Amino acid sequence: MSACRELCGRLRGLVEVDEAAEAMGIRVAWGLAWGRPVGELDGSVLEGEVEGLLGKLRGRYSLEGLRVDPVVRAYRDFFWSIGVDPTKTRPSSEALVRRALRGRWPRVNPVVDAGNIASARTMVPIGVYDVERAVLPLRITASHGGEVFHPIGGRELVLREGLPVMVDSSGRVMHLYPHRDSVDTMVRPETRCVLVLAAGLVNVPWERTLEAVKETLRLLGLLGWERCPGVGCSGRGAEC
Repeated sequence: MSACRELCGRLRGLVEVDEAAEAMGIRVAWGLAWGRPVGELDGSVLEGEVEGLLGKLRGRYSLEGLRVDPVVRAYRDFFWSIGVDPTKTRPSSEALVRRALRGRWPRVNPVVDAGNIASARTMVPIGVYDVERAVLPLRITASHGGEVFHPIGGRELVLREGLPVMVDSSGRVMHLYPHRDSVDTMVRPETRCVLVLAAGLVNVPWERTLEAVKETLRLLGLLGWERCPGVGCSGRGAEC
């Protein structure tokens, strides 16, 4: 726990958006939180947050109208730009809201659930990573081609060139931007320290990206976790 707390002193250097990723329009915000092991947390404290969220989403969106939301549109356009069909592989935030509108809300564990709530509220994809399983610092870049990725709930993938990815300092692919995370650094019952990353774009309001990471940290606070007092950010136009 003390090691996680000490990372607050270099929070702003934990993630870099390099030139290749910045040229794609990627910009991110992140925070750090820690506490009792995830498996010991009482997720029921988030149930009221989920109920309130579902009511607001149903009042704000419809399945047909969702695709014209400006933020949803921005992520869909980004997917088309990198050669991914967003009608088949949806940005994670849109996928969450679609599930909510169909009356289904995923519950994984309290820490991941906090990120999902914040993501659906802001429409910004959120990734939550076990810091103790990653080699810091992290870098968001374009794949060279041939990298191996082990997605949560899927088969091993060999990536083509030019895909936006987040890698740790060992070169391991942690995230396929902005919709799939690796099983290698996923949150487990024993996880005690996480990096929360809001996956923004230059044509998504920067305030929305900041809100997404701050909201996740607020929800983790309801679970009894501590967090660094500030946030980090990287990418064109990112200010924190």
